[in-house]
Amino acid sequence: MTGGFDIAAALAGLTPRRPLLVVDADEVILRFVDGFDRFLRGGGLFLDLSSYRLHGNVKRQADGASVLDVEVTALLEEFRRELDSLELVDGAQEALRALEARVDIVVLTNISSAQAAARQRNLAALGLDISLVANSGVKGPALRALAAFFVDDIPQNLASAAEAAPDIWRIHLIGDDRLKPLLPPAAHAHLRAERWSDAYRFIDEKLSEAGL
Repeated sequence: MTGGFDIAAALAGLTPRRPLLVVDADEVILRFVDGFDRFLRGGGLFLDLSSYRLHGNVKRQADGASVLDVEVTALLEEFRRELDSLELVDGAQEALRALEARVDIVVLTNISSAQAAARQRNLAALGLDISLVANSGVKGPALRALAAFFVDDIPQNLASAAEAAPDIWRIHLIGDDRLKPLLPPAAHAHLRAERWSDAYRFIDEKLSEAGL
């Protein structure tokens, strides 16, 4: 594994001419919303999953009142200081371990460089020793240098990938069953994977078609 958290460091650790799978972290590998909800409940709050966003959906247990956006931002910053306790999305570990014999894998996640070490510890503790790139904003620009396959839960990131790197295979996957009904299949994805086994089969098929 490379020591840095930028694209250059990730590229330095790749095998030349080997297919590359780029995977988002939150709600693709790691159960971020579930972990954030547990954190909130410890402080008398809860996450009302009525839409696919955090701001506006954090509420007080006492009266159900919504917390101000500025407070939600502060809570997220506090929670993200120690991103090393999240649990795995079902099937993620098994699929990634099965694929790593045929592809290089990079996690592309929207966190700060200061938060990246804790996220890497989280992945390593779960048995996923994967290079990690700390990103900001939509992911298309980063994917110009990376990726044959890209898995993400956010339609905007898949749209950005389609624009910046149209030749990559794009998979829309939402790990938390409570969140899946809140977003339709992404228009710019080749597949809406209901679970990791669906994503695995799709990637395996495309690799086999390419003789890999």
